[in-house]
Amino acid sequence: MGLKLYNTLTRDKSEFKPLKGNEVRIYSCGPTVYSYAHIGNFRAYVFMDTLRRVLKYNGYELKHVMNITDVGHLESDADEGEDKMEKAARKENKDPYEIANYYTEIFFRDMGRLNIERPEIIAKATDHISDMLKFVEELIANGYAYETSKGIYFDISKLDKYPVLSNRKLDDQIAGARVDVDTEKRNPYDFALWIKAPENHIMKWESPWGLSYPGWHIECSAMGRKYLGEEFDIHTGGVDHIPTHHENEIAQSKGATGKIPAKTWMHVEFLQVDGGKMSKSLGNTYTLDTLKEHGIEPLAYKIFCYTAHYRTKLNFTFEGAMSAQKSINRLREGYLNHLESKQEVPQSTIEQYEQRFLEAINDDLNMPLAMGIVWEVVRNEVKSEQYAKLLEKFDEVLGLDIKNSKKYLLEQEKIELPEEIKQLVEKRTLARQNKDWALSDKIRDELKEKGYNVKDSKEGMTIEKI
Repeated sequence: MGLKLYNTLTRDKSEFKPLKGNEVRIYSCGPTVYSYAHIGNFRAYVFMDTLRRVLKYNGYELKHVMNITDVGHLESDADEGEDKMEKAARKENKDPYEIANYYTEIFFRDMGRLNIERPEIIAKATDHISDMLKFVEELIANGYAYETSKGIYFDISKLDKYPVLSNRKLDDQIAGARVDVDTEKRNPYDFALWIKAPENHIMKWESPWGLSYPGWHIECSAMGRKYLGEEFDIHTGGVDHIPTHHENEIAQSKGATGKIPAKTWMHVEFLQVDGGKMSKSLGNTYTLDTLKEHGIEPLAYKIFCYTAHYRTKLNFTFEGAMSAQKSINRLREGYLNHLESKQEVPQSTIEQYEQRFLEAINDDLNMPLAMGIVWEVVRNEVKSEQYAKLLEKFDEVLGLDIKNSKKYLLEQEKIELPEEIKQLVEKRTLARQNKDWALSDKIRDELKEKGYNVKDSKEGMTIEKI
């Protein structure tokens, strides 16, 4: 069975074929490194990892680019508000480059904890200013951009169609957006390519239009073309990128080259928390360290992501995450039970499992169905080393590090907290989220009396047995 992928651009699921030979060229929207990435962000990167692994499982070679946005991402997609890097730098009283480097390092640390493969090319926005400037100059020369007192804007009226991904009428899109009235814009929904920097703006570069800095959308167009060419195979991101960021990427590329850059556009749905939106104001932007405080390891979160198809919303609850932790431990125990048995099973049985697994993952990355097949193998009453080796093969897609199951189970035994201590940790986490520092300190002292030291850091809370 050939690999079928859903394409947001064409709104259908069709068989995937690379544009050139056996190489698949992919661009993935990476993080804006002004703060810690939360588990909602990491759902997108688990999806990205699954796509990579499925493509490689099918024998394809990859050339994959992921950007790091360390300048130019404003608070609003409508070119409003401050640059997120500048705002974070002022809040933490640090240099924006120091902020970017710190959170980039933490992001890749967390990718490693989730056993997410790193794309072949990591492209930082600040390393590609000249590429972006060249792209903007091309758009001006082609008649797709114009200058105002605030910066360089893309003229959407020059396009044959806009938008193309969201399939909304432009009037509806404009009406639904938070767009300030700007009399210098030719059209209300023209977007910023390059922004003239105020005097106190830290991150700015020399340009034909004075000291300035890039808009958010231009970096992906410039770096995608630089590393992957004018047309490449797949572009990934979250569904929140569809109406604005990816729409504007397409507009820019059409203005420069006359082409839509990616053949297939793939988008992962939102992670909800307790049935609602994840937001800082609600105090539910959980990180991997938050999960660790509750006894939930990163790979348990990864297997939790496999409980829903990437194109459907996934609802996170701590109860569901704890269930995922138990599931991954059962998977490890089942693998080890198979590994220790020398009983033979028919090769035809192995091949049937392999075929069914391949059909599941090749049906637009249907991981819930694939996991159902994994559990059939794990729970098979006949124990066989052949099944263990089959699970190792499946793990080329799952990325759950099954070969090291014994190590993880031993670590679980070491760090397993009594239920009473877990409850106190949860109460303290809630107290800190509510900024109830007195209660937080009281619970910390209570934990110490019970034999557990608490350490707080920017990465979160850690518990150690005294």
